[in-house]
Amino acid sequence: MTRVAAVDCGTNSIRLLVADADPATGELVDLDRRMTIVRLGQGVDRTGRLAPEALERTFAACREYAAVIKELGAERLRFVATSASRDAENRDDFVRGVLDILGVEPEVISGDQEAEFSFTGATRELTGADGLARPFLVVDIGGGSTEFVVGDDHVRAARSVDVGCVRMTERHLVVDGAVTDPPTHEQVAAIRADIEAALDEAARTVPLAEARTLVGLAGSVTTLSAIAQELPAYDSAAIHHSRVSRARVREITEWLLRSTHAERAAVPSMHPGRVDVIGAGALVLLAIMERTDAQEVVVSEHDILDGIAWSLA
Repeated sequence: MTRVAAVDCGTNSIRLLVADADPATGELVDLDRRMTIVRLGQGVDRTGRLAPEALERTFAACREYAAVIKELGAERLRFVATSASRDAENRDDFVRGVLDILGVEPEVISGDQEAEFSFTGATRELTGADGLARPFLVVDIGGGSTEFVVGDDHVRAARSVDVGCVRMTERHLVVDGAVTDPPTHEQVAAIRADIEAALDEAARTVPLAEARTLVGLAGSVTTLSAIAQELPAYDSAAIHHSRVSRARVREITEWLLRSTHAERAAVPSMHPGRVDVIGAGALVLLAIMERTDAQEVVVSEHDILDGIAWSLA
């Protein structure tokens, strides 16, 4: 066993996994897995810069994670940063802050690298699972981007496109500094048009139509599964490897897009940081299912974070 620590810093959240990894058996035993909504990508689509308050929220989470990593005695640490920090003019401020706190430089990885990690993390346990035909299409719906990966045991094709729940919300639903609540039909149509264009772009690289099993990752998808199951609280064990039909995804998405902030916040499994962006994230998933004719999505709690951990093992 090798004790590893993986940090995934995305547009909306930063997450930590400390685990014991055994490459010989393919076993990854969680010691600590946690997530903090920091909204690092706040305003990046509009300004091209990471906001000072967003950086400070992220650094506060890094200080918390540094204490956990030290306490558990991880031998190796890897910090991967994704969409928001790729896009920002002042990414050097972010890199220096992380280095000072955690002692490692964040790796601002490409979308293709992000896709590789996501695929490994999501499918390592699914290989050979009953009833799951291959190839897999893994979709990681993040805050700033969505990764599409098709593969069997290994990645065959991957593409990252700039469509995510935070980016779509900020681009189309924010008016005079506030999120439209609920969005208008015109706003929803504008989001859908962006998603369809992104799917066209992804399809030029990734054979979406060849996939036989759709695997969905990240907070928009896992939260949608929790809503579908009517869970009294967010429950990772109940969500991991759950399956949600396309009809149910459509039903929930339509409700999210006509609901108010208060109605979404009242959902017991809803993280407060997702209340305003979950509608756009659900719409991304629904569009993918319709484009690929997927009748259901297999929901995975294991994703890029687990892929990062395996890369250290």
